[in-house]
Amino acid sequence: MSTPPVARGGVRPEPPDWASLRARVLVETADYLVLDKPAGISVTGERHDTDLVRIAAEAGERVIPVHRIDKVTSGVVLLARSIAAHGPLTRQFAARTVAKTYLAITASTGLPAGGTVDLPLCTGRKNRVRVAAPREEIRCADGWWTVPGAVVRAESFASTTTLRRLWEGAGHTLVVAEPHTGRRHQIRVHLAWIGHPIAGDPLFGTAGRGRTSLHAWRLAFDDADGRRIEARAEPEADFWDPVATVLSAPDRSALLG
Repeated sequence: MSTPPVARGGVRPEPPDWASLRARVLVETADYLVLDKPAGISVTGERHDTDLVRIAAEAGERVIPVHRIDKVTSGVVLLARSIAAHGPLTRQFAARTVAKTYLAITASTGLPAGGTVDLPLCTGRKNRVRVAAPREEIRCADGWWTVPGAVVRAESFASTTTLRRLWEGAGHTLVVAEPHTGRRHQIRVHLAWIGHPIAGDPLFGTAGRGRTSLHAWRLAFDDADGRRIEARAEPEADFWDPVATVLSAPDRSALLG
């Protein structure tokens, strides 16, 4: 699979066509598609020039997003093929029975071997997602980040992400992140607010190469027959750009197992 080219010199690349995106399908039934989305294309939304839903529609196929990952994020995304199939799938996300696993490369070192970020999120100025408490109130004890005793902003939402460090070196850390809630930008905000922003993340000032080193690696859910479906998409070369000179392809494969 190949990733769409990154715009350079102000020239916008052509979006991929539906045939090339369909070649990235990991699992397909009459009810849904599980797709390995490349970075640089949104799932859906009026703010973007184009997206998966529109590209499919232009090719005569209807897909309905069950969940979303960000435009600058790559990896597994679940798309229903009908309204009837969409409802049962989205209810699993609401019930938090879906298992989501991401890979991230942070522009930092010093993360513990494992931990949990338990920090509520809210929307701040310019509609930016942020932790719903003062940054200086965040505490970490035994790998658990919280805001004990802090005044949490109104209209905040409980948000929890577990982290596991796979590797660190040359100023970067490879992390497995599992969001147990499904808030917008959750992993990106949580890592940034504990001092470990994701490499290439335009939300937090480390942009410059056209994508964020955040990848939706694995997704597990139940189909209509009650079978547990597990999909996995391996990150492509551009995800590894921040550590390409220090982490070889065989070493990456060994880390991911």
